Amino acid sequence: MTVSSPVLTPLHQPRIAAIDGGGTKTLLAVVGRDGSLGPVLRGAGSNPFDQAGWQDVLQSLLGQLPSTTAALSLGLAGYEETRVLGREQSEVVENAFAGPFSICSDVEMACTGAFAGEAGVLILSGTGSVAWATDGRGGQVKIGGWGGLFGDEGSGFWIGRQALALLTALLDGRNQADHAFFAPFVAAMGLPTEKVACGTALLEWYGTLRHPRASVASLARIVSDLAEDGLEPARRLMREAADHLCAHIEAAQRHFPETSLPWSYAGGTFQSRFLRESIALRYGAPVPPRLPPVGGGLLNAARLAGWDVDDAWIERVSVALRDAGLTS
Repeated sequence: MTVSSPVLTPLHQPRIAAIDGGGTKTLLAVVGRDGSLGPVLRGAGSNPFDQAGWQDVLQSLLGQLPSTTAALSLGLAGYEETRVLGREQSEVVENAFAGPFSICSDVEMACTGAFAGEAGVLILSGTGSVAWATDGRGGQVKIGGWGGLFGDEGSGFWIGRQALALLTALLDGRNQADHAFFAPFVAAMGLPTEKVACGTALLEWYGTLRHPRASVASLARIVSDLAEDGLEPARRLMREAADHLCAHIEAAQRHFPETSLPWSYAGGTFQSRFLRESIALRYGAPVPPRLPPVGGGLLNAARLAGWDVDDAWIERVSVALRDAGLTS
């Protein structure tokens, strides 16, 4: 676990806190009434579907909350996916924090941060993919987020898996058209370029992965880089990913036909300029998130604590989070 300490709020000042719990990392941020940022702590992933030690991660962070914490908001991957897990997540928080708290899914919290409660659709694409839309009047809908077995289209895992499928089709000759993809992709993976040796090394790579979904998802960065270098097979994969993510926006708009829904984004896959621009060709430029996902939790916690939250406060928190490098 790592800790960063920007300009700290005074120890006696009432504070609120938020936890953003995802598949690869869990982030705790603390903010004072004046919008100044307190301790920021980072832990391992806490998605109960991916991480066996998710309870330990949450308990460790909760145990380090300042004693003056007036309210806490959590956005947790996997929350409400099943009743059992949702209850277990709530119990971990109840046993560690005596003050008022709220829990929602990590994507709902990211949407709150992106639009600060106004209408919009937030597409989250990291290891998995999901969208959350709100009409700004209390209506909300979740699109996607079905997991890697039969969903998560357009996610980092989906892109990585498609790239591996293309690689294996090239290795055994089922694909005769995309040879340009082979050498740069295997080189970026650190695999040999001789095909027999490559196939053996590929299976060894996969067989030794501790976290297969996250490792496969990390290959999306390679595909994105190759796409931005102009490699057509990689560009095609990224365009297909963009098409899937656009389908999330289309579905959200059908749920709220009377409301204009600007789109915004979160998640590591959207570090790809090619992906963002591919979606923008259809839906226009994305709205820059007003707050990162953990900022959405801080906004929820401030309201839960009864603080007077206005645009100036949101801007101060946004600047503080950005200065601390907390942009996603």
